[in-house]
Amino acid sequence: MRSVHAQTSLLANGPATPIPGFLIQSSKQVPDDAAVTKPGFPTNGWLPVAARTTVLAGLLAHGKYPDPYFSTNMKSIDKEQFTVPWWYRSNLDLTDTSKRTYLDFSGILSRADVWVNGNLVADKNQIAGTYTHHDLDITDLVHKGSNAIAFKIYPNNPNRDLTIGWLDWVQTPPDRNMGMVRDILVRRSGPVALRGAHVVTKLTVPSLDRAALTAKVDVRNDSAAPVRTTVHGQVAGVPISKTVDLAAKEKKTVTFDTVELRRPKVWWPAQLGKQPMYSLTLTASVTGQSSVAARSSDVAQSSFGVREVTSTLTSAGGRLYSINGKPLLIRGAGYNAEIFLRWDQQYVQDKLNYVKDLGLNAIRLEGHLEPDEFFEMTDRMGLLVMPGWECCDKWEGQVHSGGESGERWVEADYPIAKASMTGEAERLRDHPSVFTFLIGSDWAPNERIEKNYLDALAAADWQTPVIASASGRKSPQLGSGGMKMNGPYDWIPPNYWYDKAHSDSGGAWGFNSETSGGPGIPTMDTLNRFLTPAELEILWKDPTAAQYHRSSSSTFNNFKLFGNALAGRYGAPKNLDDYVRKSHLAQYENVRAEFESHARNFTDATNPSTGLIYWQLNSGWTSLNWQLFDVYLDQNGAYYGAKKANEPLHIQYSYDDQSVAVINQTPKAANGLKATVKVYNLDGTEKFSQTTKVSVPGGGGKATALTIPAIEGLSTTYLAKLVLTDPAGRELSRNVYWLSTKPDTLDWSKTDWWYTPTTSYADLSGLSDLAPATVRADNLQTVRTGYSVTTTVTLKNTSTGKTPAFFVDTDIVDNAGKPVLPVRWTDNAATLWPGESITLKATYRASDLGTSTPSIRITAWNTPTQTIPAN
Repeated sequence: MRSVHAQTSLLANGPATPIPGFLIQSSKQVPDDAAVTKPGFPTNGWLPVAARTTVLAGLLAHGKYPDPYFSTNMKSIDKEQFTVPWWYRSNLDLTDTSKRTYLDFSGILSRADVWVNGNLVADKNQIAGTYTHHDLDITDLVHKGSNAIAFKIYPNNPNRDLTIGWLDWVQTPPDRNMGMVRDILVRRSGPVALRGAHVVTKLTVPSLDRAALTAKVDVRNDSAAPVRTTVHGQVAGVPISKTVDLAAKEKKTVTFDTVELRRPKVWWPAQLGKQPMYSLTLTASVTGQSSVAARSSDVAQSSFGVREVTSTLTSAGGRLYSINGKPLLIRGAGYNAEIFLRWDQQYVQDKLNYVKDLGLNAIRLEGHLEPDEFFEMTDRMGLLVMPGWECCDKWEGQVHSGGESGERWVEADYPIAKASMTGEAERLRDHPSVFTFLIGSDWAPNERIEKNYLDALAAADWQTPVIASASGRKSPQLGSGGMKMNGPYDWIPPNYWYDKAHSDSGGAWGFNSETSGGPGIPTMDTLNRFLTPAELEILWKDPTAAQYHRSSSSTFNNFKLFGNALAGRYGAPKNLDDYVRKSHLAQYENVRAEFESHARNFTDATNPSTGLIYWQLNSGWTSLNWQLFDVYLDQNGAYYGAKKANEPLHIQYSYDDQSVAVINQTPKAANGLKATVKVYNLDGTEKFSQTTKVSVPGGGGKATALTIPAIEGLSTTYLAKLVLTDPAGRELSRNVYWLSTKPDTLDWSKTDWWYTPTTSYADLSGLSDLAPATVRADNLQTVRTGYSVTTTVTLKNTSTGKTPAFFVDTDIVDNAGKPVLPVRWTDNAATLWPGESITLKATYRASDLGTSTPSIRITAWNTPTQTIPAN
């Protein structure tokens, strides 16, 4: 994570400079608030921390506590120290006081007093709410030389304040993240300040041949005398200019003449096109009070993309988004920040790289709205982002029906909520990756709250769809959001996802804003990093035991449902290794079916699937729950199940009607393909084979290749191999299913908000009796290019019998046998029949390998583990 900066002083002469670090101390050690920013105040014993640091993150950076990711270490951290305010102090060095000076910030969790040179600038009633934006003019309080600024930050309480919380996702950090999570900017300018530069875009759809760009900026005269200012610059390379007269202390919004672009470079989600960006640059020049010559007073800039986002409700009421006139199945997951809100740009980039590797096109942020760099990354990468407020705490305290922790609102909360909406709308409006905003999560806002939000959004020129709630609840003005939140959140069998008959289920219809099969057991490598041997024993032996690393909720803190299903379907685990490998199979088939069912039903004529947000993409902590990859960036069965399901061209099996469909997520039609389906008994005997030609329209189109008929003589557990090839015979998609003649049976009448009971299980226990197979690694090659390393390997089943090498998992490991992470494989968890081979490519950073020589570790269900040097 981000390192500690010893520097707590800033030389501020540029237009906008972030304070690089602070000294922090408990208010218990400071008897006089005003003294903190007076000359000569002693800071012995104060801890230097980086910018964007919560109190606990700062203490951890100084080694005050053992690894809180490990076991129950976080329980031992004293919470009492976080029940009082903490000070953040820094020095501001000025060589020029002819310019005005401002403190510009948001991201305080969640209240603060601000002091400058012994003066209280703003108190905790003014600096309230994580997402409120503040622009404090401190010109009259600073002088040449060293100036002291300090923030007295009060304890964070998500149930009382409009801030950030963790709900039931993980254990709540002991400090509740009190502190700073965004930069404190020092701005310098002349008498006229520019703020909020942005561009309103209008793209002609469907031709995409013209775009109208209207640039706007707030122009503010902070001096005591009237001024005339000319604001000039460029939008998309086209010159623009306006002259405006401002009275003393007056602010005006300047709207420039609309610029029309012919044949604009259009921004697309990654799988549909490119991500060109345009820029807006502005300078305010002032003709002085004492000087005739114009001089530059302030500058502003913004990056933006040209794209058009619309949404409608299907005839069945599901929310359907279109990008640049093209309907799009939203395939996403719920993104988590790191639990202590430590910002590490490379780590965040790695997580977003995994999103693309998984074939997803969107991520949902339920609260935890990350800093500006996050959205700059998603813009460049073509990843859609759906931000919104979080559920179940103060954000929904005024509208929930009880049973949740959020307190009812008081009068002071309404302007904070509106200011929060204004701050985030102004911050996010120019980012083309931000395609919507959810002003409610589990609950929709009431009339007063909704009006405040919508007024703030309109004033900020918000252009993309605003959604009332992530559930089926309606708001007075917006009506239905067209989303559902029917669960499940715990284990259900793969066939569950294909259901469309039950209106209270999470099956593949409509827009499901959060849903998954719950447990996310990580790899053995990761488990050994954060659980003790005793905890590992409990994990596989006692599914009913409460697990600190699963959830803080009593509903989700054990593995009873998952444990019953694992034993009922695959056979009782024999040991920890057996438990983990069976867990990965269960997670792979479940996650794959979840995404495949929604992709198949996207083009249905009635009640189509329009969106799916997997709950969740990742955990912010060492977790056993709700994750496609873990906090260390290792990948388990869930990861590869999702990656397989979201291939651009994909062949898949349907658990409900045994049809085999081909899904095309690319923009163009795919013609002349061949779909081959083979069904095998576990002894390798082929029981069915059929090949058919298929063509598939683009944009999420579907074509049914064939339906597997009833087959006589199948073993109770059997395998189905699906292969899609292009006209030249090249393999485009390969998909293997482990199935049973005995189906999973659900009791729909007892569906609860978090799962549907399973009354009898499919029998997949035959997999444990697969005959041994041998896998050989050929053509190993490792190439280093700059900071990147690529290792290629061809895996071949060299068995002489008929049994496949099942679920072959491949890792890059270092000299100590530890996995090199992050890593992106072209494919993984493959199943190979005798004589078959697959070539895999892994990409990773040289720095993560260190001085080690890379090796390939190959682990399969029915083959011995082998580790082979990859050079």
